[in-house]
Amino acid sequence: MSNSILYTFGPSVWASVPELALIELGYDQDDIKKKVVNLAEGENFVPAFLKINPRGTLPTFQAGGKAYTSTAEVTSYLVAHASNRVAVVPGTDFINKIHEEQYDPNFLMVSARHEDELRSKASGFSMTFIQNRQNALEKHSETSQSADYREFCDTKIAENGKVLSIYQSKAPENVKNSFFEFSRAHWDTLKAFILEELPDILPEGGFLGGDKPGEDDFHLAAWLARIVFVAGGADSSKDGVRAIETELGKPTPEKVVSYWKAWSKRQSWQEVYANGLH
Repeated sequence: MSNSILYTFGPSVWASVPELALIELGYDQDDIKKKVVNLAEGENFVPAFLKINPRGTLPTFQAGGKAYTSTAEVTSYLVAHASNRVAVVPGTDFINKIHEEQYDPNFLMVSARHEDELRSKASGFSMTFIQNRQNALEKHSETSQSADYREFCDTKIAENGKVLSIYQSKAPENVKNSFFEFSRAHWDTLKAFILEELPDILPEGGFLGGDKPGEDDFHLAAWLARIVFVAGGADSSKDGVRAIETELGKPTPEKVVSYWKAWSKRQSWQEVYANGLH
């Protein structure tokens, strides 16, 4: 796999999935070359990257002359091609579920449910992220190299620009209020999932894959880490998950706590989140 390339970015929630998998599956550092695509600078909209992945998302993986452009595809490939044949429980339909738009962990980084939250994010990293994306999109969309991706760029410019206008206090009041409402509904969906559905999905102890993480677990772990991070948590240790209670308004379900503790003991978790949750 010496010619394989993993396009990644440390703070990315979904790029963390194959990063966890690589360690759990026993890959050596030299097995796969990594290239950083800085999402915070909008590098995923550079024409050269869009040529590899027209959706402009991470993780992206190249191997055997083919590009794998979804988190599920990338991770499944790594599971199937682990050189030392580390056996893990293969993925199930749960992977599709956790990647559904209604559970999107990325939107939380820019969402705002009220004026105070909007004001806070508009003066911090979220504003920088949105502005940098807009700058990159507008810059690259005008180049001849982006001709094949013009429709994609135009759509992204409109979508990102709408959020940017809200952050800049330039959007109409009804647009801003709709954004608040959508943000509240999104959080409500996530809270219901964590409080009501996830405890029924998780085992009494260990992982979805049994005594050690399976393919489903790589996705859930990264997802849960992001949710806790946005809720104000930074600690990846065994008790870090309880930071989410500020959003849940209730104690964290014991199965979720147990699941987090199981992950916190893993070398993969400790390495991927060595500098804190993201």
